[in-house]
Amino acid sequence: MSDHAVFYQAAAHCLSYPDEEFRGLLPHLTAAAPELRSFLAHAEATDPSEMAAHYVQVFDFKNRHSLYLSWWRDGDTRRRGMALVRFKEVYREHGLEFTGEELPDFLPAVLEFSAHAGPVLLQEHRPGLELLRLALTDFGTPYASVLQAVCATLPGPSPKDRAEAQALARSGPPREDVGLEPFALIGEH
Repeated sequence: MSDHAVFYQAAAHCLSYPDEEFRGLLPHLTAAAPELRSFLAHAEATDPSEMAAHYVQVFDFKNRHSLYLSWWRDGDTRRRGMALVRFKEVYREHGLEFTGEELPDFLPAVLEFSAHAGPVLLQEHRPGLELLRLALTDFGTPYASVLQAVCATLPGPSPKDRAEAQALARSGPPREDVGLEPFALIGEH
């Protein structure tokens, strides 16, 4: 079990939709994960409907705040399917079967996995985590502090991760225009 198991479990709750269960866990999360105290204090002080609306605004309307880790590397391309298979394979290698309602790369699910098996997938997707942290910081949301705390548990940042994160931040995730070639010709006439 990871040295950060309790923290990863708490961070998974913080990055999930803030429902009644989350509100009931706030005192326990605050006691268990001091690294998340500022976010948890914000959550406790914020009206539940306002907190829910903010979550939807931050995570449901913009891919630039995507909680799906493979999106940061593969965008909406066919390669993403293989990345999702990789997540499931890693879960199986550690004796777990992914059965969630979300995709296997959903950050709260990856954090729950990391609580049991260590941060292997978090480390593998460090550039995406850093890009998400930067995007949330730029957006000015309290959720940025959760990502900052998650990133702080990982070794690094190594120059390769930083360079990869910066390159991806400059170019955005890859796009695939397969099958759209004929439409490019319309504007050229």
